[in-house]
Amino acid sequence: MSKIRITKQFTFETGHALYGYDGKCKNVHGHSYKLSVTVIGTPITDRNNVKFGMVIDFGDLKTIVKEEIVDIFDHATVFNATTPHLELANELKSRGHHVILVDYQPTSENMVIDFAKKINSRLPQDIKLHSLRLQETETSFAEWFADDNQ
Repeated sequence: MSKIRITKQFTFETGHALYGYDGKCKNVHGHSYKLSVTVIGTPITDRNNVKFGMVIDFGDLKTIVKEEIVDIFDHATVFNATTPHLELANELKSRGHHVILVDYQPTSENMVIDFAKKINSRLPQDIKLHSLRLQETETSFAEWFADDNQ
């Protein structure tokens, strides 16, 4: 049976700041992120299976990505916890803001690596994460491919 890739797209709004950066992105700002998640597998051939013909139910993939990424990162502000931004993060938290502290500089490149780990941990064993594309603006994106990370 043929291997098939399927892709589901997601959107979420997230703020961040890049500590120590020498441009405008050192300031707190936000993006309307678009995340494309592509998985690869073999369509189910068991005619008695309700998912007959599917690699993975789009709804099941949606549940994984929403729980691991969208529901967490949407309308949050992300800061690197190992920088002085920690003070700003704590102030925002004390005022009721949704803040995520990560151990990396919250660039699209690092976020897509983090997202790949989170999604991979939840996929069924016979389904493999093929690629992620995290679009930060209309013209800028970071991509992660499984083949590049073996």
